[in-house]
Amino acid sequence: MSTMQVAVVTGEREIYRGEADMVIASGVEGEMGILPNHAALLTALKAGEMRIKLAGAEEDLFISGGFLEMYNNTLTVLADAAEHADEIDHTRAEEARRLAQARLAAAGDARERAALSGDLERAVGRLRIVETTRRRSSRRIQMPPSDQNF
Repeated sequence: MSTMQVAVVTGEREIYRGEADMVIASGVEGEMGILPNHAALLTALKAGEMRIKLAGAEEDLFISGGFLEMYNNTLTVLADAAEHADEIDHTRAEEARRLAQARLAAAGDARERAALSGDLERAVGRLRIVETTRRRSSRRIQMPPSDQNF
Protein backbone atom coordinates (compact mmCIF):
# COMPACT_ATOMS: atom_id res chain seq x y z
CA MET A 1 0.00 0.00 0.00
CA SER A 2 1.28 3.47 -0.78
CA THR A 3 1.76 6.24 1.75
CA MET A 4 1.66 10.02 1.72
CA GLN A 5 3.91 12.59 3.34
CA VAL A 6 2.39 14.51 6.27
CA ALA A 7 3.53 17.66 8.04
CA VAL A 8 1.63 19.26 10.95
CA VAL A 9 3.03 22.60 12.02
CA THR A 10 2.07 25.58 14.15
CA GLY A 11 3.66 29.00 14.34
CA GLU A 12 5.76 27.68 17.22
CA ARG A 13 6.83 24.17 16.29
CA GLU A 14 6.59 21.15 14.06
CA ILE A 15 4.25 18.59 15.63
CA TYR A 16 4.58 15.76 13.11
CA ARG A 17 6.55 15.10 9.94
CA GLY A 18 6.54 11.69 8.31
CA GLU A 19 4.54 9.19 6.33
CA ALA A 20 0.94 8.09 6.79
CA ASP A 21 -1.46 5.49 5.40
CA MET A 22 -4.42 7.66 6.40
CA VAL A 23 -5.20 10.91 8.19
CA ILE A 24 -8.54 11.62 9.88
CA ALA A 25 -9.28 15.27 10.69
CA SER A 26 -12.16 17.50 11.83
CA GLY A 27 -12.95 19.87 9.00
CA VAL A 28 -15.47 22.69 9.27
CA GLU A 29 -17.78 20.63 7.02
CA GLY A 30 -17.35 17.48 9.15
CA GLU A 31 -14.90 14.69 9.82
CA MET A 32 -12.83 13.58 6.83
CA GLY A 33 -10.48 10.75 6.02
CA ILE A 34 -7.60 11.38 3.63
CA LEU A 35 -5.82 8.50 1.90
CA PRO A 36 -2.65 8.55 -0.22
CA ASN A 37 -3.07 10.05 -3.70
CA HIS A 38 -6.18 11.97 -2.65
CA ALA A 39 -7.28 14.73 -5.01
CA ALA A 40 -5.98 18.23 -4.32
CA LEU A 41 -7.83 19.76 -1.38
CA LEU A 42 -7.71 22.90 0.74
CA THR A 43 -10.05 23.15 3.72
CA ALA A 44 -10.40 24.84 7.09
CA LEU A 45 -10.11 22.74 10.23
CA LYS A 46 -12.09 23.15 13.41
CA ALA A 47 -10.94 22.27 16.90
CA GLY A 48 -10.77 18.54 17.32
CA GLU A 49 -8.85 15.33 17.03
CA MET A 50 -6.51 14.46 14.19
CA ARG A 51 -5.43 10.85 13.81
CA ILE A 52 -2.43 9.92 11.70
CA LYS A 53 -2.23 6.20 10.86
CA LEU A 54 0.81 4.31 9.61
CA ALA A 55 1.30 0.52 9.43
CA GLY A 56 -1.10 -0.25 12.28
CA ALA A 57 0.27 2.50 14.53
CA GLU A 58 -1.44 5.79 15.29
CA GLU A 59 -0.51 9.31 16.36
CA ASP A 60 -3.34 11.23 18.05
CA LEU A 61 -3.17 15.02 17.97
CA PHE A 62 -5.40 17.85 19.14
CA ILE A 63 -5.72 20.63 16.55
CA SER A 64 -7.34 23.88 17.72
CA GLY A 65 -8.13 24.96 14.16
CA GLY A 66 -6.25 25.93 11.03
CA PHE A 67 -5.98 24.72 7.45
CA LEU A 68 -5.33 21.40 5.74
CA GLU A 69 -3.89 21.17 2.24
CA MET A 70 -3.50 17.99 0.24
CA TYR A 71 -1.44 18.39 -2.92
CA ASN A 72 0.81 16.03 -4.86
CA ASN A 73 0.50 13.26 -2.24
CA THR A 74 1.65 15.62 0.53
CA LEU A 75 -0.73 16.61 3.32
CA THR A 76 0.17 19.80 5.18
CA VAL A 77 -1.66 21.10 8.24
CA LEU A 78 -1.06 24.68 9.34
CA ALA A 79 -2.61 24.67 12.80
CA ASP A 80 -3.41 27.58 15.07
CA ALA A 81 -2.21 25.37 17.92
CA ALA A 82 -1.64 21.62 18.18
CA GLU A 83 -0.41 19.09 20.68
CA HIS A 84 0.11 15.36 21.01
CA ALA A 85 -2.55 13.62 23.09
CA ASP A 86 0.03 12.56 25.68
CA GLU A 87 1.09 16.22 26.18
CA ILE A 88 -2.38 17.19 27.46
CA ASP A 89 -2.71 17.39 31.24
CA HIS A 90 -6.18 15.98 32.00
CA THR A 91 -6.57 17.96 35.24
CA ARG A 92 -5.69 21.28 33.59
CA ALA A 93 -7.94 20.51 30.61
CA GLU A 94 -10.85 19.72 32.94
CA GLU A 95 -10.29 22.98 34.82
CA ALA A 96 -10.22 24.90 31.53
CA ARG A 97 -13.55 23.29 30.60
CA ARG A 98 -15.14 24.27 33.93
CA LEU A 99 -13.84 27.82 33.63
CA ALA A 100 -15.07 28.14 30.03
CA GLN A 101 -18.53 26.90 31.05
CA ALA A 102 -18.72 29.37 33.95
CA ARG A 103 -17.63 32.28 31.76
CA LEU A 104 -20.12 31.29 29.05
CA ALA A 105 -22.95 31.17 31.60
CA ALA A 106 -22.06 34.70 32.76
CA ALA A 107 -21.56 36.13 29.24
CA GLY A 108 -23.45 39.32 28.43
CA ASP A 109 -23.75 39.78 24.69
CA ALA A 110 -23.80 37.50 21.64
CA ARG A 111 -20.24 38.40 20.56
CA GLU A 112 -18.84 37.47 23.96
CA ARG A 113 -20.85 34.21 24.00
CA ALA A 114 -19.51 33.30 20.54
CA ALA A 115 -15.90 33.80 21.64
CA LEU A 116 -16.45 31.86 24.84
CA SER A 117 -18.19 29.05 22.95
CA GLY A 118 -14.95 28.58 21.01
CA ASP A 119 -12.99 28.37 24.27
CA LEU A 120 -15.41 25.73 25.55
CA GLU A 121 -15.20 23.78 22.27
CA ARG A 122 -11.39 23.68 22.48
CA ALA A 123 -11.45 22.60 26.15
CA VAL A 124 -13.96 19.81 25.46
CA GLY A 125 -11.96 18.70 22.40
CA ARG A 126 -8.77 18.43 24.43
CA LEU A 127 -10.55 16.32 27.07
CA ARG A 128 -12.15 14.11 24.43
CA ILE A 129 -8.82 13.27 22.79
CA VAL A 130 -7.23 12.38 26.14
CA GLU A 131 -10.11 10.04 26.99
CA THR A 132 -10.34 8.36 23.57
CA THR A 133 -6.57 7.90 23.40
CA ARG A 134 -6.60 6.17 26.79
CA ARG A 135 -9.38 3.81 25.65
CA ARG A 136 -7.73 3.01 22.32
CA SER A 137 -4.27 2.27 23.71
CA SER A 138 -2.95 1.78 20.19
CA ARG A 139 0.69 1.65 19.20
CA ARG A 140 2.25 5.07 18.49
CA ILE A 141 4.05 5.90 15.28
CA GLN A 142 7.83 5.88 15.63
CA MET A 143 8.95 9.33 14.49
CA PRO A 144 11.86 9.51 12.03
CA PRO A 145 14.87 11.69 12.82
CA SER A 146 13.95 15.39 12.53
CA ASP A 147 16.63 16.16 9.93
CA GLN A 148 14.72 14.33 7.16
CA ASN A 149 13.19 16.39 4.40
CA PHE A 150 10.53 15.43 1.90
